[in-house]
Amino acid sequence: MPSFASDAEVYEHLGKLLQDVVADEQLSAPFARANTTVQYQLRAPDAQMTVRAVEGEEHRVDLGRTELRPEVVLRMDADVAHRFWLGMVNPAVALARGEITPRGPAAKVLELMPIGEPAFARYREQLEAAGRADLAHG
Repeated sequence: MPSFASDAEVYEHLGKLLQDVVADEQLSAPFARANTTVQYQLRAPDAQMTVRAVEGEEHRVDLGRTELRPEVVLRMDADVAHRFWLGMVNPAVALARGEITPRGPAAKVLELMPIGEPAFARYREQLEAAGRADLAHG
């Protein structure tokens, strides 16, 4: 059974995490170093989250439709994204297995892969605070 029943749940949990990360100067530093716009295209359920962390522009997260043009697109199941942000997915292995399908400059994709580690604990705490301890441990 999927972790999320709808795109609204994806946005409530993963979308909120990305918004919090971008708003936190320390947590957003890896995104800022990547200096790109990345779009997470999720399946089961279908959802889309776009993060702009481009030098000289306001950092922003769009949930759902967006006019932002991503330089990097990462496609995966919502469960893979969920487990990634819990620290349970090795991005290199997920790429090799095809669990994450990238599009965009290889250097940017590789730069984005270790980006989540500083946010793993925040995501777990966020899920527990939302009454979703069932999701907080994978």
